[in-house]
Amino acid sequence: MVPVRNMMVSAAFVAMLVFSAALVAGFFGTLHPAFDSFAHFRVHLAVLMALCALPLLATSFRLQAATALLFAVAAFATTSNALSVPRLWPVQAAYEAEAGDQPVYPGDQPIHPGDQAVYRLLQMNLRFSNPTPEKVLSLIGRTQPDVITLDEVSDMWKAKLGHLASAYPYRILCPYPNGVFGVALLSRRPFAAGTQPRCDGRGAMAIATVDFGRTDVEVAAMHLIWPWPRNQSRQIGGLSGEFASLGETSIMACDCNAVPWSAAVRRVAGLGKLTVAPSPGPTWLPIKLPEFLRFAGLPIDLVFSKGAVLIHSVSRLENTGSDHLPLMVEFSLRQEQKKPVDEQETATASVRQNGRTRG
Repeated sequence: MVPVRNMMVSAAFVAMLVFSAALVAGFFGTLHPAFDSFAHFRVHLAVLMALCALPLLATSFRLQAATALLFAVAAFATTSNALSVPRLWPVQAAYEAEAGDQPVYPGDQPIHPGDQAVYRLLQMNLRFSNPTPEKVLSLIGRTQPDVITLDEVSDMWKAKLGHLASAYPYRILCPYPNGVFGVALLSRRPFAAGTQPRCDGRGAMAIATVDFGRTDVEVAAMHLIWPWPRNQSRQIGGLSGEFASLGETSIMACDCNAVPWSAAVRRVAGLGKLTVAPSPGPTWLPIKLPEFLRFAGLPIDLVFSKGAVLIHSVSRLENTGSDHLPLMVEFSLRQEQKKPVDEQETATASVRQNGRTRG
């Protein structure tokens, strides 16, 4: 029995070292995309390393195990700003309004006279071969968002989206070369006068300036391919001009195929001078796994914004036949405020009338 126990202890120790090495590698994603691939599984690696370390606390490896546990907790903590408190149910709010900024839902009365209308954006990875497209159309009909951003718009979906033409007459579809990973942007609000929606060169990004009344907002739908060993890093470089060209007030939703704490997402945000909204939790789960394992998925459907866009909440909605959950984004638009007059300038300002100076 002793040799067996020793073998189990040794196996746990080796596994702990392997997980710790992978966890460390994920913090060096800016050096090479291969390291960043480990960052996507930071939560999983931290949990696995902690599970290996716990039984080692009762062995001669207790010091190493305690160090590993501290590292696991610290690594997990680095994801806290990008994630809301994890829960196991599929619908939850993630990014609440700032103090004094209460969201106004359709049909509700403003809580304060200065409150602005709250708009809704629906982000969906449709899945190119979705067997239940009627669930997608039903969700859109029930939620009636102002703007919809779509990924994996395959040839099959072009006809399906035609059913929404009357409700969402303003649209742009950007086909991807493989006919599968196209993106689309649909809006019930008109595109701003004098602007034209556009696609990037390869159909990975759709951009349109939407008229939200007194404020024009540049809205973008984006779909990144998988990280290393796929060419996600090169694709981000190719889209850098599009990110940089986004207007001062913009909102972008995407299937980023990258978690919010990854170097890839930080790079996208930096190129576009964007802020990443905290994720409501895992949105992607392999299609063959049961829904109750959603907590083990990855939060790779994300929302970016800048300028006058104030995001109140990002919520996961029910499964519609894709391997991704839809996101509902509720946001309002800050009104431009006049610059306050400096008190000293006011006190010393004077008006010269009839050759006399009046203070």
